[in-house]
Formats: sequence, C-alpha cells, structure tokens
Amino acid sequence: MTHDNLLAIAALVPHGSRVLDLGCGDGALLAHLQQHKACTGYGVELDDSNVLACVQRGVNVLQLNLDKGLRVFGDQSFDVVLQIDTLQHLRNAETMLRETARVGKTGIVAFPNFAHWPNRLSILQGRMPVTKRLPYQWYDTPNIRVGTFADFGVLAHKNGLRVLDAFGLQDGQRVDVWPNLMAGTAVFKLQK
Repeated sequence: MTHDNLLAIAALVPHGSRVLDLGCGDGALLAHLQQHKACTGYGVELDDSNVLACVQRGVNVLQLNLDKGLRVFGDQSFDVVLQIDTLQHLRNAETMLRETARVGKTGIVAFPNFAHWPNRLSILQGRMPVTKRLPYQWYDTPNIRVGTFADFGVLAHKNGLRVLDAFGLQDGQRVDVWPNLMAGTAVFKLQK
C-alpha cells in the first residue's frame, strides 16, 4: 500500500487510541500512529523480517499466525483494530472479520478492490490483473482470495457489522463516487 493511502487510513484513527494492527508488516502505520497521534498498542505479524523491522521501529509486535484467531485478546480490548492488506491473505477471512469486531470497539479494514476498472479490463482481455495494487502474477500471488468493495459490504452485513464509513482510495485520494469501479483500495470502518 502506498504511503499516501496509509496516511488516509491513519486519519480514521482517533488521537490517543489503543490500536491493534493485524498483519502490520514492517510496522510503518503503527509507528506513524504512535508518533503523530499518540496511539499505543501492538502489531501482529508472522514474517520474521517484518517482526524485526517492527522492533527496529520501536513498535510493539507479537509474532502470531492470524489464521489461528485472536484468542489471546479479550473482548473490546482495543479502541481500533486495523486489518490493512491482511484479509486477502487469510484462510478464514470471515472468522477474522468477526474477531476484529470482537476485540476492537471499531475495526478498519482495507484491501485491494478486485472490481477496480483496470482489473475488469484485464479480465475482459482474458488475463488476470497485474497492477500497482495487485503486482503479482496469478501463479505467485500471496493473495489467497480476491474481494470487491461491493462484496465486502455484503459480508459485513451478513456478520451483523455496522458500516460507519466506506470509501475507496486511489493514489491517496478518497473515492466516494463509484468506489467499486474507481478505486484500487476498498476501506471500511465498522462496529459490531
């Protein structure tokens, strides 16, 4: 995810929040939230090199496999739970979405929007999309599933989650008009 998109997502997190960042990568977003918004909390990451990068940034990180759930965290133990570019890598995305709502008072989920128009154009040409947002070939992608802005709204509703805000991001800019078509990233802020 681009730096501009991360800043747009960081703007959704209230100042002073206790944050859990699931699949935090190198910890850049959590470090930004700590430095600029006085947030506290933890990142959760599986990859060894990303865990090391988090530690080097001064980000508290736990090395856990998210496919095993969040049993180590109590109900509503965080103000905000982030799932930024994580959902598409998980085997049980629906369970993790419910866990996000259980552990956090608010959840923010962002993922590549497979319905973005360049992706649709690739499919019409008979090819799987390869874009800035989906930079892998079909045979070497770490994504085990693809989703769309519209699909996620249905999933949230199915799981009894209230969508507080939903929009797309394209090159760091918020997309409110036709985000399913016009945005490379789908962003949802939700509550149980």
